Amino acid sequence: MPEMARFTDKVVVVTGAASGIGEGAVRRFAEEGASLVLGDIDADGLARVAGDLGDARVETLETDVSDMAACEKLVAFALEKFGRIDVLVNDAGVDHLGKIDEGDFSAFAKVIETDLYGVVQMSRAAIAALRAAKGCIVNISSVSGIGGDWNHSFYCAAKGGVTNFTRALAMDEAKNGVRVNAVNPSLVYTALTADMKEQPELIAKFEERIPMGRGAEPDDIAPVIAFLASEDAHFVNGVNLPVDGGLSAANGQPPLS
Repeated sequence: MPEMARFTDKVVVVTGAASGIGEGAVRRFAEEGASLVLGDIDADGLARVAGDLGDARVETLETDVSDMAACEKLVAFALEKFGRIDVLVNDAGVDHLGKIDEGDFSAFAKVIETDLYGVVQMSRAAIAALRAAKGCIVNISSVSGIGGDWNHSFYCAAKGGVTNFTRALAMDEAKNGVRVNAVNPSLVYTALTADMKEQPELIAKFEERIPMGRGAEPDDIAPVIAFLASEDAHFVNGVNLPVDGGLSAANGQPPLS
């Protein structure tokens, strides 16, 4: 357990909180003393995560971030319960694995509406509260939002939007005292990548490209999210920070031997 308590008296809203990176972030913030508002489409998962947190101050609300009204409802819920919002973590997302002409094209809309619109809509809904608190936003983008990935064109389009939205919003909101940053993981072992796990050769190719030799666990990402949300990062703004085991340093190239 971290010895720090950087988020005592802070209210943190996390989307995609029922599993994966979002759940990892929730647990880290709880360990550091935050009051938490958790949103996800998975109500059972939210109940499980909240139940695991014991004495932590936590509230949950089933939320589909692709729906602007649902985003506004989550923000209003957080303000009703705790009176302020200091940190917004935009994690909710879906994936699509396949070429552009494979499967139903409605998958593209689903990825864009969740992964990109969800980030924009939650940020828009929460921005007044964040300005009042001089708070911050941490978006969960991806190395797929910095460069391309095989068979992930829909996902890359969405995460590329998140990456540049992070930069632009940081520029606009700095004068209002709101910082905006993103983490950009590579392969993370979560439910979102479960389909990839069923293709061992594909996973092996991804892992071969990562100098540290493996994908990340959610607990590898959560401390970086907490850092960007903390006062330790008070002069960090508009950054898309790769948390990728050295993938971006290697420019995606596999080892020579």
